[in-house]
Amino acid sequence: MSKVSLIESPYPLQSIKGLGPKRIALLHELNIHTIEDLVLYLPTRYEDNTVVDLNLAEDQSTVTVAGEIYSVPTVAFFGRNKSKLTVHLMIDNIAVKCVFFNQPYLKKKIELNQIVTIKGKWNRAKQEINGNRIFFNDTHTSTEEVRLEPVYRLKEGIKQKQMRDMIHQSLNDVTIHEWITEELRQKYKLELLDYTIKTLHLPKDKQALMRARRTYAFTELFMFELRMQWLNRVEKASDEAIEINYDINKVKSFIQSLPFELTDAQKSSVNEIFRDLKAPIRMHRLLQGDVGSGKTVVAAICMYALKTAGYQSALMVPTEILAEQHANSLTELFGDHMNVALLTGSVKGKKRRVLLEQLENGTIDCLIGTHALIQDDVQFKNVGLVITDEQHRFGVNQRQLLREKGAMTNVLFMTATPIPRTLAISVFGEMDVSSIKQLPKGRKPIITHWAKHEQYDQVLAQMTSELKKGRQAYVICPLIESSEHLEDVQNVVELFESLQEFYGKTHVGLLHGKMSADEKDDVMARFSHHDIDILVSTTVVEVGVNVPNATFMMIYDADRFGLSTLHQLRGRVGRSEHQSYCVLIASPKTETGIERMTIMTQTTDGFELSERDLEMRGPGDFFGVKQSGLPDFMVANIVEDYRMLEVARDEAAELIQSGEFFTEKYERLRAFINDHLLNISFD
Repeated sequence: MSKVSLIESPYPLQSIKGLGPKRIALLHELNIHTIEDLVLYLPTRYEDNTVVDLNLAEDQSTVTVAGEIYSVPTVAFFGRNKSKLTVHLMIDNIAVKCVFFNQPYLKKKIELNQIVTIKGKWNRAKQEINGNRIFFNDTHTSTEEVRLEPVYRLKEGIKQKQMRDMIHQSLNDVTIHEWITEELRQKYKLELLDYTIKTLHLPKDKQALMRARRTYAFTELFMFELRMQWLNRVEKASDEAIEINYDINKVKSFIQSLPFELTDAQKSSVNEIFRDLKAPIRMHRLLQGDVGSGKTVVAAICMYALKTAGYQSALMVPTEILAEQHANSLTELFGDHMNVALLTGSVKGKKRRVLLEQLENGTIDCLIGTHALIQDDVQFKNVGLVITDEQHRFGVNQRQLLREKGAMTNVLFMTATPIPRTLAISVFGEMDVSSIKQLPKGRKPIITHWAKHEQYDQVLAQMTSELKKGRQAYVICPLIESSEHLEDVQNVVELFESLQEFYGKTHVGLLHGKMSADEKDDVMARFSHHDIDILVSTTVVEVGVNVPNATFMMIYDADRFGLSTLHQLRGRVGRSEHQSYCVLIASPKTETGIERMTIMTQTTDGFELSERDLEMRGPGDFFGVKQSGLPDFMVANIVEDYRMLEVARDEAAELIQSGEFFTEKYERLRAFINDHLLNISFD
């Protein structure tokens, strides 16, 4: 049975004029396989090419201006294959010199007395424009006509103009069905979807674009919330659970055997979870706690309780490094009490087959792993508890498939990114929330400093002082390799090499996302065993890595990160009784960057930081990283459109709860959501 589409075309993708096999392959890399995919591939931004009056333009601003050529262009060559083309224009009664670098071919196109439109950087003192684009035979020379040019995220081999042409061809032949009802459209003053999509690709003016953006953002959020509400309904329909009759005496004995005392917040969270386990309906709870607050210990106690009742547990985490670390720490914590196993993509062959057999016959009490846990051949004997750590990094489909490993499984979500309850409900659905706001006893608050780049030597001296005490350090960089677009940003390889030169090769390790899993594991093992003193890394250490002996964190170009990421990185230290330090090296050029650095030095409270992050809506998105597993909206922003998200949630909830969504009126929309957004068969 073919999938239901809300955008229909009588033609296949291959029918587009000028689209050959190579370009089709590039479109496939962008996940564009049909005309529908192409039409829904929306611009990421718009270039404003509206012609302005040069007399009113700000100095050093990028302008689009129209004028008449009054000199023959000249080209000067210099260096290796470099050139400078100079031409003079009369623009708004101002004689302007315009220069184009490394575009000598323009000389053949430019003619005397020709009217052209030029885009470039305006230097008022020199009466000069450093041009980057020139439009010939241009009729759009009026300052009254708005010109917004869509810009798409593309692969090398496809040009912006080619993409625009392909989409414009496609828009002529498609039928776009409405996704929301006329009642909702009128209630919130939304545009028709046909008009909205065409305007997003071909905006007539800024007002039309804003209306189209608002309509599409609401549509995306409404569809997302319909998916979430539908999923919640399905879960509630099967909320009946087996009561977990754990042995409280064994659990108390296990807690007493731990080498530390639980905080009051940990005890409260354990009690809340245990009440859920005793209830006749499935647990659906979020456990959120600041970095280093001891969420994993709470999860371990719950896993042990399941073991005493004869049930298995599963813990799914986002990375192999974190999975291995959890497996090691839980194996040590449980001792002979439980059989812990690790399953990741790296576990293969006979080792994997034996593990799966043990899982299915019940020999394994607790399985820890990555998304490998949701593969079809992974079958439990009787799983009673599923825990997902940093669950916003997983898609809804992954979490749903893991739950289905046990029909009546209790579910616990954990996150070290404190989330305001209303936002948590919108993103994860209705659930109970337990919060751990206390740090374990004996932990000292991390001291955070902000240093400018010119103070690097002083920071290095402070790090050296910690190393002489027998401690270890992290050094974090935003980039793996040099970037021509970010020339002023330090990269991890260069810094690693300079620190090796300073401290010696055997004392410094390197970790980044392009390394193989084995290479990462080897470096982390060496750092954990104190075979190396300094770990130079990108943000791959952001979540969960636990080395108590590390007491110093240096974050280079810290203004490149959002508050949530900075806080997660800082949480890699401060995990022992020793005083820890976090130094942010940054010379921010924006008020937002300065504000972020200031906030980080003022508080170590993750709950407060999450609220400030929402307020600021800075470049570091609320959940830390772009690849967070949250819905990848084309237009909507889950933070900036937070109020709209609440409205969409309420409307979706009403539609689902009233039962109207399950009538014939919404048959096509139901089929679309099931095919494209859930991919799960519901009865």
